[in-house]
Amino acid sequence: MGKVAVHWFRHGLRLHDNPALLEALQDAKMFYAIFIFDGESAGTKFTGYNRQKYLTESLLDMDQQLRDVGSQLFVCKGNPIDIFTTLHKEIGLTHLSFEQDCEAIWNKRDNAVRKLCSELGVTVIERISHTLWDPFEIIEANGGQPPTTYEMFMQVVKVLGDPPKPSPDPDWENITFGDIPDEVAQKIKLCPQVPSPEEQGYTCNGECPVYTGGEKIALAHLQERLIVEENAFRDGYILPNQVNPDLLGPPMSMSAALRFGCLSVRKFYWDVQKTYQKINRGEPPASHSMTAQLIWREFFYCMSANNPKYSEMKGNPICIQIPWYKKPDQLAAWEEGRTGYPFIDACMRQLRKEGWIHHVCRTVVSCFLTRGDLWISWVDGLKVFYKYLIDADWSVAAGNWMWVSSSAFERRLDCSVCICPVEYGRRIEPTGDYIRQYVPELANFPQEFIFEPWKASRAIQKEHNCIIGQDYPERIVDHAEASKSNRKIMKSIRNRLKKPPMHCAPSDPEEIKQYLRLPQSCFHNVF
Repeated sequence: MGKVAVHWFRHGLRLHDNPALLEALQDAKMFYAIFIFDGESAGTKFTGYNRQKYLTESLLDMDQQLRDVGSQLFVCKGNPIDIFTTLHKEIGLTHLSFEQDCEAIWNKRDNAVRKLCSELGVTVIERISHTLWDPFEIIEANGGQPPTTYEMFMQVVKVLGDPPKPSPDPDWENITFGDIPDEVAQKIKLCPQVPSPEEQGYTCNGECPVYTGGEKIALAHLQERLIVEENAFRDGYILPNQVNPDLLGPPMSMSAALRFGCLSVRKFYWDVQKTYQKINRGEPPASHSMTAQLIWREFFYCMSANNPKYSEMKGNPICIQIPWYKKPDQLAAWEEGRTGYPFIDACMRQLRKEGWIHHVCRTVVSCFLTRGDLWISWVDGLKVFYKYLIDADWSVAAGNWMWVSSSAFERRLDCSVCICPVEYGRRIEPTGDYIRQYVPELANFPQEFIFEPWKASRAIQKEHNCIIGQDYPERIVDHAEASKSNRKIMKSIRNRLKKPPMHCAPSDPEEIKQYLRLPQSCFHNVF
């Protein structure tokens, strides 16, 4: 039959800038597009309703685009090894293509598939497009180890040069699309259509996700984001989402689309570059700071590439072993938005309902759970983010949690001063409307008490129909006391560390500011 190619969609749920897909299509006599629900692909091992809904919408969008050109997305359930073995036997599979998943968590799955293909004589086409650079090339260029700081990372990629430009869109002309006979469909557990979250066993409990999945919507959102970037360039500044964090407006972040691969990170990167040059008469930007959030993503991917324990504390070579408390009740109160701190609770309730919160909100709730107030393990917080955050991927989410909890990557964020859950919220969104939107119990509270409702008198509480301790919880801890106690514990741990783990220091204070993405007015709450 000649070349019978299957493209295995996992994270790269798009047709644009998909070099593995393009190579699979080249000279193919028969082509199939497939997605496998194997219990972990595309992050389905740890997930909740919002994340699964986004994935479902992305698969539906992919299926429709393929149907528009005469094909479809074949969605199966089961072990990839069993499915590809069957496809080799039944349809004569000769080539299997997929986008590189560089994170160590996928090694077992992908190594098993590579081994199978080698045994069957199937050609594997694995190409890089989920990251700007190949993280393994970065590690090799750095002498076999990941760069230990962000600055070192930037030095290595500067030597490697600019990331590749996006690949062209596929040309579907003269492509013959294969069908799967009924008897084969039964063997690979082919779904009659893309299953809904409910059909997959997920129940909606009031969730209302702020993002809709799919390549078409991601590309449309990108055009909106580029207008924001262009306006910022015209006004003489960069990183508008950092300079002016808007907690009440529609989110500008492209993180969900990047996480599922509905949008190519290379397209995003180069489109921002072109927008800058358009405003600045063709002059390229002086540094990567304009796309710093994408570079941080690359840095964390590089850190995790050869570290299968990256999302854990025990056995993780870059993580300080901190004796965190086990407090199931307090962990549950934090997860459910019942801490008694309105800004923290607003963030966590938005997270559970919409599947997204701004980066400045992630920072404060992470600090509150860990070194700031509750002294609960970052691993417990990470699991909550994996469940609710649509854009949470294995590398970036774990890297952020390690940093904010003082477990890795940091030096100045050593709990000498931590984020105040009251003053931080007041400076980020001083009107209190964010709290009113997500903590409706306090909607009628006067402005002077909206961030500290426990300071209102009993009479004021009654007047505004919210009794603290009855209609809204008392503070779970006293921040001043808890942070002081935690500071002593952290200092003691640091004094006992004779040889800190690797990757435990930023390059300089500017790197910390860039990482936190906070407005200048908020840094006094951190350092």
